[in-house]
Amino acid sequence: MTCAKVKAEHQKPSGLLVQPEIPEWKWDNITMDFVTKLPKSSQGYDTIWVIVDRLTKSTIFTPIRETDPMDKLARIYLKEVVTRHGIPVSIISDRDPRFASNFWRSLQNTLGTRLDMSTAYHPETDG
Repeated sequence: MTCAKVKAEHQKPSGLLVQPEIPEWKWDNITMDFVTKLPKSSQGYDTIWVIVDRLTKSTIFTPIRETDPMDKLARIYLKEVVTRHGIPVSIISDRDPRFASNFWRSLQNTLGTRLDMSTAYHPETDG
């Protein structure tokens, strides 16, 4: 067997790549992800929450703790994104359990924001 064939047999099948819509206005379409497992800062932060406007590529970097509860992350989101830039039309994120939680989905549904999960095995759809 060739290396390529063996490698292909041991990988999960990937989904089709779906191109996100092109944003029409700044901060209407955002992406978000966490950079985790960082060395703890003097304040105990070990994670950076990265929120990117898909149109302008403006970015918010927010230090958090990996163990911060969703209600705290929701307050940070409302302060850093919604109060400064308005309510986004859509958010693209990976399949992190925090973004897939009922709490987060309910908050975004109440705000009228569409949640889109990036295509499995295609992180480039995160924007």
